Amino acid sequence: MTYQDGFETLAIHAGQEPDPVTGAVVPPIYQVSTYKQDGVGGLRGGYEYSRSANPTRTALEQCLTALEGGARGLAFSSGMAAEDCLIRTVCSPGDHVLIPGDAYGGTYRLFARVFAGWGLSHDVVPISDVAAVRAKLAARKAAVVWAETPTNPLLGIADIRALAGAAHEAGALLVVDNTFASPYLQQPLTLGADVVVHSTTKYLGGHSDVVGGALVVADPGLAERLAFTQNATGGVAGPFDSWLTLRGVKTLAARMDRHCRNAARVAQMLAEHPGVSEVLYPGLPSHPGHKTAQEQMRGFGGMVSFRLVAGEEAAVRACGRTRLFTLGESLGGVESLIEHPARMTHASVTGSPLEVPGDLIRLSVGIEDCDDLLDDLRQALSDS
Repeated sequence: MTYQDGFETLAIHAGQEPDPVTGAVVPPIYQVSTYKQDGVGGLRGGYEYSRSANPTRTALEQCLTALEGGARGLAFSSGMAAEDCLIRTVCSPGDHVLIPGDAYGGTYRLFARVFAGWGLSHDVVPISDVAAVRAKLAARKAAVVWAETPTNPLLGIADIRALAGAAHEAGALLVVDNTFASPYLQQPLTLGADVVVHSTTKYLGGHSDVVGGALVVADPGLAERLAFTQNATGGVAGPFDSWLTLRGVKTLAARMDRHCRNAARVAQMLAEHPGVSEVLYPGLPSHPGHKTAQEQMRGFGGMVSFRLVAGEEAAVRACGRTRLFTLGESLGGVESLIEHPARMTHASVTGSPLEVPGDLIRLSVGIEDCDDLLDDLRQALSDS
């Protein structure tokens, strides 16, 4: 009999069979650099050196592959290491890439400050506007269309299925950064994307105690090419980091449900606050991407951004006045975070087409008691 396991079951069991030697129900941490060979070239289980493969990392990769519905996953030392490996594998000097007009600052820095020197050009496009993407692709051939949905930090929504159609018609790959949604809320490969990127540091790890990244791909041939580049360049996830991420993944579904519930209440409170000029949250019916998000996401996520009537300095003051929302970069942990993107996570895009408003605040809404979070925000905005 063939079983089609649900998401929560896959998160706990995919790639994580009990240890055959001891029966341990949690995959061991194989904190090892090299492996005994059974004769020259006789690899036991395919393992020879932990840069090339490690059993703990393999367990994480198999789990992520199952959760995203892909052909193969690869785990990296960070999300940026994953992005670097991907672009160096699928692009060559002289190629062109489309990136979102609202992209993570680190992604923009990689394209603008690193790959530009390698001979890779890029153009900025509003990724939620499929017609604009098609026009850019018609004007100049691109190797990759890079999408975030929801975007960071303005929470824009892209229609993944429509983007995939536009990219493939033009001979480009569609890459979707799925960090904000996590595979629990959204599975881009099932909608036509070619590659999914994750900073596993965020919701997948979920506890602000590990840094990592991942790629999951639909095409086994592309997976082989990526694995070659990963092994050649070495930006792999270590065994303990892989183990911590696997531990986080087990509770991903339960955590995301709570993140979504809390964020929806926070967004509604902010929408009614007189000091707030705009709330950016795809769960609000007023959000321009609300309908698309409903169609391709299971929930609307735990990220909320908003702008203040009183401007940038008021936003900076509010970020420093919270009690439960910790002032800090990153996102996706069980604890709530607050930050000022223009001066923190997105400072690298200042002066570029991706510059974010100075009056913008970004929240990563955690899983604390939501009434406490609402009280904390109200007092922080009391002079706004």
